[in-house]
Amino acid sequence: MREVNYRPPSSTSVFRLGLGILGGLVVAYVVFASWYTVDQSERAVVLRFGQLVGEAGPGLHFKLPWVDTVSMITVQNQTKRYSNLEAYSRDQQPADLTVSVTYVVSDPSAVYSQYRDLEGAVMRLIDPRLTAGIKTIFGQYDAVRAIQERAALNNDFDAAVTSAINGGPINIISVQIENIDFSDAYEQSVEQRMLAQVEIQKREQNLRTTEVEAQIAKTKAEGEAEAIRLRGEAEASAIRARADALRANTDLVQLQAVEKWDGKLPTTMVPNSAMPFINVQPAARN
Repeated sequence: MREVNYRPPSSTSVFRLGLGILGGLVVAYVVFASWYTVDQSERAVVLRFGQLVGEAGPGLHFKLPWVDTVSMITVQNQTKRYSNLEAYSRDQQPADLTVSVTYVVSDPSAVYSQYRDLEGAVMRLIDPRLTAGIKTIFGQYDAVRAIQERAALNNDFDAAVTSAINGGPINIISVQIENIDFSDAYEQSVEQRMLAQVEIQKREQNLRTTEVEAQIAKTKAEGEAEAIRLRGEAEASAIRARADALRANTDLVQLQAVEKWDGKLPTTMVPNSAMPFINVQPAARN
């Protein structure tokens, strides 16, 4: 059997192999690190040796490996919700508010250069102004007014926060007060007042209903009285007309008596009384 002599690779060969592998990795890294893509909802902030050199929009872009770095910042609308914001009304009623803020980045490069990232921008730019704004605006409203004029309160708060922030690298789209939570004792007192107001309104409505019904009855009675008066006047006018006619024609009375007589004479008569009949004049002779 033939023996095979194994010779281990020399150190030079191992070095060359390692160098080749390292070179291949470097080439691969250079290839893959020399390009990047930006999504439609983002913007890329390009830094060269840590210095801001530009901003890239959506699409495929190239950069220098080890030289350029890229930071992505979203330009989509973002909403942050704030819970348990403490504030006092003008009449010193404490309340916890829940507020949501919708905003959008208008200048990604400024966001990065001033705040490093969007989270830092929100924390330093929006958070303190929102807290100060809600205390200032809510303090201008009484507790009852804050509940009854919720839309006006929200509009004032929106305007205050928007004017304080807009014009910088972030623009406020909308501010919405989602909830106002007063103390339990105050909410119970408000509920009692509301029930009392409802009862007062109910009584006022009943009173108005009674007044309307009374007016209707009065109008109806006046109408009936007027109808009776008109009928009385008509009957009196008829009687007067009949009396005038009778006075103007005395023979008409005798004619009516004859028309009503049944042809029978009275069975009893009082002595020396007049004959209960009509004087019939004999016909004149020719």
